[in-house]
Amino acid sequence: MASAFSHAIAAVALGKTSFIQKTDWKFWCAGIFCAVIPDADAIGFFMGVPYDSIFGHRGFTHSIFFAVLLSVFLSFLFFRNAVLYSKKWWAVVAFLFVATLSHPILDAMTTGGLGVAFFAPFNNHRYFFPWRVIQVSPIGVTQFFSEWGWRVIKSELVWVWFPSLVIITVIQIIKKALMKKSKFEH
Repeated sequence: MASAFSHAIAAVALGKTSFIQKTDWKFWCAGIFCAVIPDADAIGFFMGVPYDSIFGHRGFTHSIFFAVLLSVFLSFLFFRNAVLYSKKWWAVVAFLFVATLSHPILDAMTTGGLGVAFFAPFNNHRYFFPWRVIQVSPIGVTQFFSEWGWRVIKSELVWVWFPSLVIITVIQIIKKALMKKSKFEH
């Protein structure tokens, strides 16, 4: 898995690409929550759930189906100010879906584990992407603050944090240019 830090940074980068005009703390907290929560399945290690089970690590909570369920559920729960099925509501659902899906996408680029069950619960086959460049993160806080954790952070700086910063910067430049253009047209 990638670290929780990188999952959160990916959610922020994705949120910055959103053209939702007014974002508040709920938007950002929900996005970060969606990007991090798939790893809640790691508790299964302590409960005897086999790693390769559909409910094991990188199983159901790392699936596209889970991303759909979570994004719709959280939109109903926390974004009641957006009219149901309006453009804004669908934009929030889309952001939360992509934030959730960013987690298994990053995990499928790591150097370890069993892969990601993108199509669970319909298919438990585990997948990796052909380019596995992100150093796999240890599970557990104590192991993270070690030489292994430092290797993970260095890897994620290159493959997640820097690209996220570039995306945020480019999108902000594009948004400013579009706003400036729309001011001149009116």
